[in-house]
Amino acid sequence: MTGASRFLGGYLVTRLAQNPQIERVIAVDAKSPSKDLLRRMGRAEFVRADIRNPLIGKVIRNAGVDTVVHAATVAKPPRSGGRATMKDLNVIGAMQLFAVCQKSPTVEKVVLRSSSSVYGCSAKDPVKFTEEMSARRPPSGAYARDSIDIEGYVRGLGRRRPDIAVSILRMAPLIGPRLNGTISQYMTSPLIPSIIGRDARMQLLHEEDALAALERATIGGPSGTFNIGADGTIMLSQAIRRAGRVQVPVPFPLFKSVGRALMGGMMREFTTEQLDYFHFGCGLDTMRMRSVLGFDPRWTTVQAFDDFVRGAALRPVIRTEWVDAVEDRLVSAVGTGASAARALASLGGSDALDRADTLRGPETAPSWGGDG
Repeated sequence: MTGASRFLGGYLVTRLAQNPQIERVIAVDAKSPSKDLLRRMGRAEFVRADIRNPLIGKVIRNAGVDTVVHAATVAKPPRSGGRATMKDLNVIGAMQLFAVCQKSPTVEKVVLRSSSSVYGCSAKDPVKFTEEMSARRPPSGAYARDSIDIEGYVRGLGRRRPDIAVSILRMAPLIGPRLNGTISQYMTSPLIPSIIGRDARMQLLHEEDALAALERATIGGPSGTFNIGADGTIMLSQAIRRAGRVQVPVPFPLFKSVGRALMGGMMREFTTEQLDYFHFGCGLDTMRMRSVLGFDPRWTTVQAFDDFVRGAALRPVIRTEWVDAVEDRLVSAVGTGASAARALASLGGSDALDRADTLRGPETAPSWGGDG
């Protein structure tokens, strides 16, 4: 199991180590997991190793590994090294790992944690992408390009070694109370910018369902490529409202500058492809996930988002009851500007943005891994 110091890798190791049918679990990462995560791994063995290092070949050969789960892809360039280091970690690392698997006589299965980012995000996208579809516009983001390259290498492994079962899981953006991912970071800001005239349709995946899908693919799962996502979608505007945040629609040319003013340094941490998701969203056809992989997510997209909101204990900037009351009064006051203004003032609307500014607190940068 690669990427063992991160959420998906570490907690999947925990699940697999609790399965008595699995003889041995080896967790691999270039950095050590936290003490708490290491404790949760139980009987699993941790090996500190970079998958680009020949040591990974010795681990697979000496242990007689029969199943390799690769979940070590990073979504954002590290602070030291930039894009070049990111590509080296992602693409070169995967290439060398799969080369070791190809030479190993014991490896029978390889599971790749991929991402729906391979489909890109654009206004030309279909309502739902099937696994056979490709991006309508070639993705420009580094993470998407790396994910496409990595998928190509693992499919090449399957062609050269048809006796090795290859499973590729293209996961929707993850969300949950324990995961510090893209969606959760965006929703922690009291004031959230959006593009005027656009309302992204988001299909998410609960963190526990992501673990369960990986476990299913690892233990007896069939080979093939699978979209992994929850039932249903949620519009960006709905998500902002359910989280008690304030949506600030702005023209596209001003999005980043206004976003920096509203969200501070946090805005600079989002990559272009992550922001594109909040502009357009992405929908996945998950029929193959159910009919072939035999996996049904426990949480719908809305339930997964609400679980994140509860777990994050977000303090509402504007309560939903207040918004409902404002809408009712404004509808009744249509055509009379003064009446509408009085309706808003009577409900304390003039204080909403002041409260948002108070709630912002110190600026914090997102903690990025490969999971969100």
